[in-house]
Amino acid sequence: MKIKIIPCLQDNYSYLIIDEVNNTACVIDPSEADPIIKYLENNQIKLKFILNTHHHYDHVGGNKKLKEKYGARVIGYKEDQERIPEIDILLSDQQTWMHENFEAKIIYIPGHTLGHICFYFYREESVFTGDTLFSLGCGRIFEGTYSQMFDSLMKLKKLPQNTKIYCGHEYTKKNSDFCLIHDANNENLITKIHDIDTKLRSGLPTIPSTIKDELECNIFLKSSNVETFSKLRDLKDNF
Repeated sequence: MKIKIIPCLQDNYSYLIIDEVNNTACVIDPSEADPIIKYLENNQIKLKFILNTHHHYDHVGGNKKLKEKYGARVIGYKEDQERIPEIDILLSDQQTWMHENFEAKIIYIPGHTLGHICFYFYREESVFTGDTLFSLGCGRIFEGTYSQMFDSLMKLKKLPQNTKIYCGHEYTKKNSDFCLIHDANNENLITKIHDIDTKLRSGLPTIPSTIKDELECNIFLKSSNVETFSKLRDLKDNF
């Protein structure tokens, strides 16, 4: 399997998971269709599935056009079926979704929205976290509660430390500024920031991160209780 990062809109990332044996692909959170289509057509790849982590438009905006063009089936959380456009396949928490060489565990991670899930492609050691866990940050709490978001992050913390994290936005540099204020003596964080700066100067994504990196550097994952987490989230909202 190959994972291709597709920049979309202003700072979104969509992801193609490409089965190189069958020359087919899934797309995670297509913000818009055209960049996805361009890559697929240039590489003669057939899109089979559209996987949505949540219903926000900047994660589902390309659903309709991609479905019409490729006949791809849209997959999302069962409780969000009224909000995810063109949805075909309804998934449950802890379910394993499989098709040919594609295989992912569904983990329900509410907080940012009440219907947010992630796709854990365990054979690829990769998790697609949408707007719940970012590199050095976490999503704003729009529909859920602080407790829900904290619990969702705790679920992600338990994944194997070598798991690669593919999140929904390129927010890493701004997130690093906030982490550094509250964790200024963290040598792992300082090293990671140097790596972030190098990648951005070269025009490269800062994604993927890893669970190990985030445990060492992400101030939200270092929170030991929901009270501390809530205070940090409030501070970040006004940062």
